[in-house]
Amino acid sequence: MNPELLGLLASLSTLTALEVVLGVDNVIFISILTSRLPLHLREKARKTGILLALGMRLILLSLLSWITQLTTPLFTVSGIEFTGKSIILLLGGLFLLYKSTMEIHAKLEGEDHGPEGAGQGATFAGVLVQVALLDLVFSLDSVITAVGMAQNLSVMVAANVLAMGVMWFSGKAIGDFVHRHPTFKVLALSFLLMIGLMLVAEGVGFHIPKGYVYFAMAFSSSVEFVNMRIRKKGSPVELHQSKILD
Repeated sequence: MNPELLGLLASLSTLTALEVVLGVDNVIFISILTSRLPLHLREKARKTGILLALGMRLILLSLLSWITQLTTPLFTVSGIEFTGKSIILLLGGLFLLYKSTMEIHAKLEGEDHGPEGAGQGATFAGVLVQVALLDLVFSLDSVITAVGMAQNLSVMVAANVLAMGVMWFSGKAIGDFVHRHPTFKVLALSFLLMIGLMLVAEGVGFHIPKGYVYFAMAFSSSVEFVNMRIRKKGSPVELHQSKILD
């Protein structure tokens, strides 16, 4: 096979896998926001949010010359240089910290409890505005990663389309899973808090390797899956006590 074609396929597969990983936090955030909508609007809002994310990525990829200018320093505060990219990441990180904190507060205080399918104060337009704001931040991070890994625009576009296709078909399953398991929802919100903190750190000039963050997320998720299996089967102590009572 043509070596150049092999290189393109390898670049496409690697970048697609990375974009899927980067898109998981986006899908989780969309799932948590849409869970506050009436039941009949959740799927429509989820798919609209994923389409917004894809559209945002394609628009940013078409503006690569503008993207490169975002790394130009605009001003300096206390020795920290702020660029267009860092300002967007900083504001997006603060917004994500705020939303995650409010969602955790609502979860702990029981403010999100209500009849199944109730709107819980959320509106379709309001949810989409919040999704669009975070899509912009996640998309900027995703596109900058794509530009760093591949120089071929067609490969970057194809990788993003494929990644969003995976998110399109798996998003409902992810959303339903998060909605069915309250403890995993709190864990997912903790992930978003961590990602928000990482974005704020990136915005003020501190680079945190994403590998550490995603490893911590994978490890925590694995532990929670084990806990869920144990709770489902019942602990040995509980089983022993039930036998004694019988």
